[in-house]
Amino acid sequence: LPTGPGPFPAVIDLFGGAGGLIEFRAGLLASRGFAVMALAFFAYEDLPKTLTQLDLEYFEEAAELLLRHPKVRGPGLGVIGVSKGAEVALAMASFLPQVVATVWINGTAFLHGNSLVYKGLRIPPIPYQVERMLFTELGAMDNSSIFADPRDPACSASAIPVEKIQGKVLFVVGEADRSFDSKLFAQLATGRMRNDSYRLLSYPGAGHLIEPPGSPVCSTSSLRGSTRPVVWGGETQPHAKAQEHSWQEIVQFLELHLGPAAAIKL
Repeated sequence: LPTGPGPFPAVIDLFGGAGGLIEFRAGLLASRGFAVMALAFFAYEDLPKTLTQLDLEYFEEAAELLLRHPKVRGPGLGVIGVSKGAEVALAMASFLPQVVATVWINGTAFLHGNSLVYKGLRIPPIPYQVERMLFTELGAMDNSSIFADPRDPACSASAIPVEKIQGKVLFVVGEADRSFDSKLFAQLATGRMRNDSYRLLSYPGAGHLIEPPGSPVCSTSSLRGSTRPVVWGGETQPHAKAQEHSWQEIVQFLELHLGPAAAIKL
């Protein structure tokens, strides 16, 4: 929570395949005047150790819990997610009317590896093609080839129904993403959305892990649950510039659609 009496605009913060609870971005957003829930959804305390299914009612419950907080101003909230968290964020924006501003950072627009369920609805996943995994000379895993072509008609049932989104979405793309073709996923998503419902920021030379400015450029790193390091991509200077520029745009986007914290008075 920011300092002061509030009420503050609310944001749910989601990370990806590492699982667990990751809070640094939530803390930075709180310093900008947002009330932020850093939300773990697997590999944390009593949650499932691995991600086998996404139950959207869990995320709906989190949104309702945050909006009931006495220091939170509704009626809507924002969601920010990277990688698998961006996939979840897009699904939340598609189904939950409480979500009015979504920041999608290098994610997908289809369910991959695990299904999504919500009140009797089930979206089947596109299986990972792990046999196509590539390895660098240093032995790091390159996941870019394990995703099937989402344009294949066989994948259509796994698409997140982004045409239902009533709020606004900011897509942040690293064009040198080596985890998957996030630019293609963003283009496929925006192609099914209203022109006034989204904005797309695409950064040449930026990799998968576009984080707040000051974060080290991380083109390869270990990943919890992985036996080998993972290649994320990104060239040092353009990636750093993308982090700096996108962070300013993200904060402005959230302020625009949730209301600037500085203007909120008791």
